[in-house]
Amino acid sequence: MRRQVPIDTAQTLLEWLEKGGVNQQSPVNGETNQERLTRLEGDKESLVLQVSVLTDQVEAQGVKISDLESSLEEHQHKLNSTEEMLQQERLSRTSLESQKLDLMGEVSYLKLKLVDMEEKQIHGVERQHKAEVRTHTHTEGDVNDTQVLNIMDSMFMKSNTVLSSRIRRTQSGGLQGEDLEPNHFRRGGLRATAGPRLTRTPDIPFLFIRDMNTPFSQWTREQVCGWLEDYGLGQYVNLTRQWVDNGQTLLSARPQDFEKEMGLKHPLHRKKLQLALRGFSTKAMEKSSELDHIWVTRWLDDIGLPQYKDQFHEGRVDGRMLQYLTVNDLLFLKVTSQLHHLSIKCAIHVLHVNKFNPHCLRRRPGEERNPSPSEVIQWSNHRVMEWLRAVDLAEYAPNLRGSGVHGGLIILELRFSSETLAMLLNIPPQKTLLRRHLATAFTALVGTQATREKWEYANATGHAPLTTAAKVRPKKLGFTHFSHLRKRRPDDLADYICPIDSVSLSAMNGVSHQPYVGVRGLSPILDREPERREQVGPKS
Repeated sequence: MRRQVPIDTAQTLLEWLEKGGVNQQSPVNGETNQERLTRLEGDKESLVLQVSVLTDQVEAQGVKISDLESSLEEHQHKLNSTEEMLQQERLSRTSLESQKLDLMGEVSYLKLKLVDMEEKQIHGVERQHKAEVRTHTHTEGDVNDTQVLNIMDSMFMKSNTVLSSRIRRTQSGGLQGEDLEPNHFRRGGLRATAGPRLTRTPDIPFLFIRDMNTPFSQWTREQVCGWLEDYGLGQYVNLTRQWVDNGQTLLSARPQDFEKEMGLKHPLHRKKLQLALRGFSTKAMEKSSELDHIWVTRWLDDIGLPQYKDQFHEGRVDGRMLQYLTVNDLLFLKVTSQLHHLSIKCAIHVLHVNKFNPHCLRRRPGEERNPSPSEVIQWSNHRVMEWLRAVDLAEYAPNLRGSGVHGGLIILELRFSSETLAMLLNIPPQKTLLRRHLATAFTALVGTQATREKWEYANATGHAPLTTAAKVRPKKLGFTHFSHLRKRRPDDLADYICPIDSVSLSAMNGVSHQPYVGVRGLSPILDREPERREQVGPKS
C-alpha cells in the first residue's frame, strides 16, 4: 500500500497518526463514534415508527375519502333526480297555468254572451208587448191615446217584473222547478245559444222577421229596430223607433243626425253604423261583415291581447270595423303601446290574407316539424307559447300572455327579433347562453332569409328598436292643414292601422276568387320566397 501512495502523502499521514489525529472522539460535540452510531440507530427506529403511524393515518384518511366520494355520488344522484322532478313540476305548472288562462278566456266569453243574451231578451220582450199594444189599438178603435199609454205602461212593468225574476233565478245557479216541466226542453230559452252568435227567441212576433232580398230602404221601422239589436246597438232602439220611418231614413241621414236623433254619441258606434249603411248602399257583401263583436273578443285572445276585450266589447268592434280601424280608434280603445299597435296591424293583415276566415289562426301544434314562414304567420299567441315549450323554454312561456306576440308579428314586423322576444320573455341579459339558444331557435323558426332581412333592417340608419315602453301619440294638425281638409275625401282623412288598396281589399274579402298566395304586398320577407312566383294582380 505504501508503494502505491506518493512519498509526500505517506509522510504526512505518518506524522498525523503519531500526533494522535485519530483520538476516537467527534470534533463536533465531544461524543465518540460509537455513541453517535447508537444515537443514530435510535433515531432510525423512531423514524420508522413515525412512518408506520403516518402510513396508518394515510390509509385511514384514504378510506374516509372513498366514503365521502361515494356519499357525494349518492347525493349528486339525489340532486339530479330532484332537479328532474322540479323540471316536471315546472312543466306541469306551466301547462296548468295555460289551461287556467284558456278557461278564464272561455269564462269571459260566456259572460259576454250572457250579457248580450239578457239585453236581447229585455228588448225582445219590450218589442213584443208594444206590438201587442198596437194590435189592441187596431182591433179596438174606440180606445183613446190615454188608455193606450196606460196599457203600455202596465204591460211593460209586468214584463220587466217577470223578466227580472227570471234573470235573478238564472244568476243564482239555475231555474226553479216550476219554470220548466220534467222532460221538457224549450229552444230559445234563457240560456239557449246556437253557434258563435246568439239567436232570437222564437216568441218574437212575425212582424220583425226580415226578408234579406228586400232593399234596406224598404225595411219597416220594426225591421230596422230589430236589425239594430242584432247588430249590437240595441241601446239606441227606443230613440230610433221615434225617429225612423223606414230604412231610407237611415240611408239619407247625415252623421250629425245620428247623434241628434238617436243619441249615438259613441264614436265607434257611429262608425259601426255608418260602415253598415255604406255596405247596404253599395250592396257589397264583405266577408268581414260576417264576424260579430263577440268573435272579435275571442280574436283578441288569439293574438295575445286579452286585456283590451272590455274596451273592444264596449265599442262593439266587429270584423268589418277591424279593417277600417285607425290609429285614433285604437287610442280611443286605450291601446297606447306601439308594440300592441303593430300586433293588431299584423293580425288584421293576416285576416285580410285569409279572406277573413274566422278559423285561420292555429291554436294547437300540428304535425309539421319544420314549419315554413307562411305557416308560422298563422300561429296564435298560444301556439307560440307551445313552440317555446318545444324548444325547452317552458318556464318563460307564460310571460307572453298579454304581450301581443303571435306568428304574424314575428314574421311581418322587421323590427321584431330574437332580442325583442327575449325582452318580452323577461330573460335576464346576463344569461347569455339562454339568449343564444333562443336566437338559434328563432332563426330556425323564421328562416335564414327573414333573419338576414331583420338584421339588415336593424343595422340601417335611423333604426329604432322595439321596446315595451314606446307609446303611440295622436297626430296633431297644424294651422296649415285646415285649408286642405275640405279638398280631401273622407277616406283620405283616415289613418288606417292596416291600409290595403281597393284591388287587394276586394279580392281578400271574397269578391274575387283568386287563389291564396300568402302574404305578398306587406312583407318584404315573404315576397322574396322562391316558391311564390304566381302573380297576384297589378303592381302598384
